[in-house]
Amino acid sequence: MHDDDAFEALLRARLTPLDRLTDAPARDEGADAAGLGADFAYTDAAVLAPLIRRPEGWTMLLTQRTDTMPTHAGQVAFPGGRVQPEDENALAAALRETEEEIGLPRAFITPLGGFDAYLTGTGYRITPIVGVVAPGFTLKPDPREVAAVFETPVSFLMDAANHELRETMWKGAMRRYYAMPYQDRFIWGVTAGMIRALYERLYA
Repeated sequence: MHDDDAFEALLRARLTPLDRLTDAPARDEGADAAGLGADFAYTDAAVLAPLIRRPEGWTMLLTQRTDTMPTHAGQVAFPGGRVQPEDENALAAALRETEEEIGLPRAFITPLGGFDAYLTGTGYRITPIVGVVAPGFTLKPDPREVAAVFETPVSFLMDAANHELRETMWKGAMRRYYAMPYQDRFIWGVTAGMIRALYERLYA
C-alpha cells in the first residue's frame, strides 16, 4: 500500500464514524480556566479539517481569520462556525460554513469522520470533522471573515516534534496550550489543540 493510501486507510479506521459524532469525547480547551462550570450551556459549533492529497503528499487546509472577527481574531483556524437551526447536524454545519467562508463546494469534499470535541473558553463546543478534498477546486474566501487560506504539510502537523507545549496566564490561571509555528504562520490554541487531538487519535 502506498503511504498516501495508508494514511487515508488509517483515518477511516481511527476516526469516529459520522453517525456517531455525538459519542466523541470532549476536551477542555480553556473552558475550565474561564470558570464556565459543569452546567454551562455551550453553543454547538463544527469545523472541517480539510485534507488534500497533493502529488508531493497530504496537506491540511487552514484559514487566517481577519482581525475584525469578534472571537479569535487574526488566529489560524479551520473553516467552520455555529450549528444553525437549519443544519441537520454538525456535518451539515461544517460543510455549509466551509462553503460560506472559503467558497469550497461540497462536491469536492468526502467526509470521513470526526474526533474529540472541544470545549472552549469562549463558550463553544466544537465538533471537528475530517474531510478529504479532491484537487481542482477554486476558493472564494469571504473577506469579512477570512484574511488568507493556506495549506500545511500533514507530515509537519502529524510530527509530535513540532507540537510545542507553551504556557500563558489567562483569567488568573496558568493555561497550557499547543503551538505549531510553520513558516510565517503561527498555529496555536484551539486549532493546534485539535490537530494534536487528531495526531493522538491516529498514532497514540
